[in-house]
Amino acid sequence: MDLRSKARTLSGPVTDPSKLPKWNYDGSSTGQAPGEDSEVILYPQAIFKDPFRRGNNILVMCDCYTPAGEPIPTNKRHNAAKIFSNPEVAAEEPWYGIEQEYTLLQKDTNWPLGWPLGGFPGPQGPYYCGIGADKSFGRDIVDAHYKACIYAGINISGINGEVMPGQWEFQVGPSVGISSGDQVWVARYILERITEIAGVVLTFDPKPIPGDWNGAGAHTNYSTKSMRNEGGYEVIKAAIEKLKLRHKEHIAAYGEGNERRLTGRHETADINTFSWGVANRGASVRVGRETEQNGKGYFEDRRPASNMDPYVVTSMIADTTILWKP
Repeated sequence: MDLRSKARTLSGPVTDPSKLPKWNYDGSSTGQAPGEDSEVILYPQAIFKDPFRRGNNILVMCDCYTPAGEPIPTNKRHNAAKIFSNPEVAAEEPWYGIEQEYTLLQKDTNWPLGWPLGGFPGPQGPYYCGIGADKSFGRDIVDAHYKACIYAGINISGINGEVMPGQWEFQVGPSVGISSGDQVWVARYILERITEIAGVVLTFDPKPIPGDWNGAGAHTNYSTKSMRNEGGYEVIKAAIEKLKLRHKEHIAAYGEGNERRLTGRHETADINTFSWGVANRGASVRVGRETEQNGKGYFEDRRPASNMDPYVVTSMIADTTILWKP
């Protein structure tokens, strides 16, 4: 989750990433390269309007390579792009809607925003989608983020207050293929910039407060063209069966510390057991009631943690459900 940025002046407006120059940074200062060969090369991949500088200014999502052109180990976009460019995957037009949960913390104490210092608020119940100064903490940050994402051209589809006070969610999608990962990462970047301005700390920890409090996930809604067409429900069930067979592999890639969140309580399934159901928020995978009734649609993978890498999760779901032959 270690997002970083630097700024560069160009001679004029650019709208195509391929027209932007490659750049570099000191990888020895980020733990990504040795001091004697420290350059990491930035490859521009996606452009968004800059909601902070505005005007002709842009935000550029880049991934990182060695001077020899090899993706560095933390570059998860490179492999995801290979999966999404596979003709079988591209033909299925995979759509994603990612529900990104996060928690706002008081800067000096790292305790959730709105919580009494060293103490606890009343139990969960009134906070989810709540309003009022005693139930909703940080709405100014959340609304600023919502507006900034719309300005930037991110396909942000909504926001809401979450079950634990001080916790919120934004949704990105539907987005197709690799653009889903690009948009979630840039939306995270914009959010952290806004919390920086507000003097509030942002955390994507999947279980920031132990005990009887909800964790934070990144539920990933997914469909392919076959799932969205007539007879799609059978395709969905076959895809879920494939996800079941690779459950351990997916869990290992679905975020750090997820075992603290996936306990079988607080609207989660147990990390060691794969399950699915219609309208069941205690399952690993949830199928919506509408999808069941229509016989086609999408499903929701509820396992990814809030700190997951969207490039990894989206491409892995596509790989398992479209390319993998058990």
